[in-house]
Amino acid sequence: MRLYWSLYISLSLLIFGVLSTAAYAHNVTEGNAGYIQEIWGIHIIPFIYLGAKHMVTGYDHILFLLGVVFFLYRMKDVTVYVSIFAFGHSTTMLLGVLFGWGINAYIVDTIIGLSVVYKALDNLGAYQRWFGHQPNTKLATLIFGFIHGTGLATKILDYDIAQEGLLPNLLAFNLGVEIGQILALAVILIVMGFWRRSPRFMQQAYSANVIMIALGFMLMGYQIIGYFLTI
Repeated sequence: MRLYWSLYISLSLLIFGVLSTAAYAHNVTEGNAGYIQEIWGIHIIPFIYLGAKHMVTGYDHILFLLGVVFFLYRMKDVTVYVSIFAFGHSTTMLLGVLFGWGINAYIVDTIIGLSVVYKALDNLGAYQRWFGHQPNTKLATLIFGFIHGTGLATKILDYDIAQEGLLPNLLAFNLGVEIGQILALAVILIVMGFWRRSPRFMQQAYSANVIMIALGFMLMGYQIIGYFLTI
């Protein structure tokens, strides 16, 4: 029961965090943005730190990652799905920055909010009930991984990073993102491991995924409003 309420409190705090953050889900803090814009050359360690910080503070990534592993009990399956997501995320982030592929940040972040809704509905078996068909979960994870990476690339492009040392710095940033993802995943799996031992896990899991759906729609609404306020 304590774990159950801890989950609800954590999700509630996440709601307030979403409401109190800037409009971009993939925003880089002002201090970090200034640092990115001012430096020249290769800076491996700082970019690893920035990548890890982005991941562990990226509520959209954390929510989607939680949805992906929610009903994965075997570490082999967790590794496969997280690797698929990491591949998609890394590919579009690197290529997006190197080749200047940018999408309106509000639009891509709206789709990222949709990814949270999609995965939570998938966890609830909604697509099988509604359409009599289960979408390919691995393909969906890859596609949304591409979108998450595009969101980050879009934001990084706003900060006109120096071309000198760009590729090594981006690779270091991506390495930091993966380190941060591992840290976030470790916390999620530890909490889920204890929670799954509860006899009421399945009942509570339904409520948790409903909350995730609400948060996903909240993220979408937040970005849609931001988009129309800027046009």
